[in-house]
Amino acid sequence: MSDASINTQASTNEAGFGDYFALLKPRVMSLVVFTAAVGLLAAPGYVHPFVAFCAILFIAVGGGASGALNMWWDADIDHVMKRTQNRPIPSGKVEPGEAMAIGVALSGFSVVMLGLATNFVAAGLLAFTIFFYVVIYTMWLKRWTPQNIVIGGAAGAFPPMIGWAAVTGGVSVESVLMFTLIFMWTPPHFWALCLFMKSDYKDAGVPMLHVTHGRRSTRNHILVYTLLLAIIAVGMAFTGVGGPIYLATSLVLNALFIIGAVAIWRRSEEASEADGFKREKSFFGLSLLYLFLHFGAILAESALAPYGLGGW
Repeated sequence: MSDASINTQASTNEAGFGDYFALLKPRVMSLVVFTAAVGLLAAPGYVHPFVAFCAILFIAVGGGASGALNMWWDADIDHVMKRTQNRPIPSGKVEPGEAMAIGVALSGFSVVMLGLATNFVAAGLLAFTIFFYVVIYTMWLKRWTPQNIVIGGAAGAFPPMIGWAAVTGGVSVESVLMFTLIFMWTPPHFWALCLFMKSDYKDAGVPMLHVTHGRRSTRNHILVYTLLLAIIAVGMAFTGVGGPIYLATSLVLNALFIIGAVAIWRRSEEASEADGFKREKSFFGLSLLYLFLHFGAILAESALAPYGLGGW
């Protein structure tokens, strides 16, 4: 092999800024930022815009730190799964030790800075969120139980509570309900993805529900969790973060979500295979819109409240 080809290969595998940024799971981080911002803006009380910006920034950094530590620990299974083979560590662009160092450094930085910028209740919640996602979910539950995504989903549900605590210095019924909305949304959202990811998790030895209990059981679970989610989501309309805008939005979205879940429940594997899991993919896409619009409605109620147009 010539020197030129060696140099070309080395430059191809050399990590760039984009590779290090990818360690932070930016798509997941965007959800963290949005829900945390809604929790912060919907909370009663005033916070200076610069402090609010810093709070969201440090929450985002903490979420990214969790992502980096998750990729470090899961590098072995990421290498096996088609969906994750191009991540920075399995692709060989970032060393596992680098990812761990970045994750640990950003975790400490984000928690300390959030505490200094806002209060240490918010910082404590952020620290617990990172610990829960990395240790409880990634290191323990994910490879141990088919209920991994049910319990582990709590990690992704904390950001609005953190945003709320950054303003109020505490936890309330409203922030717990926002947490619960995301917590109950996560299983049907993720299980729908599992249905059309087919053998990825089985190949990696991860005991997801469809691997351990079968795809029919997964479809049953999606329907049950969707029905429970609808009760919680619509019920939130009658709390301090709800109102007519939220109620109308939630009624429409939950009707569509239940219709989609019933369609998935009624489907046979043969029918799903025949059309390339069209309904499952449609339900997964709707699930992304579902969460965004629910929190968007909460934000709208909060923004219009000072003008007497939001809330009850």
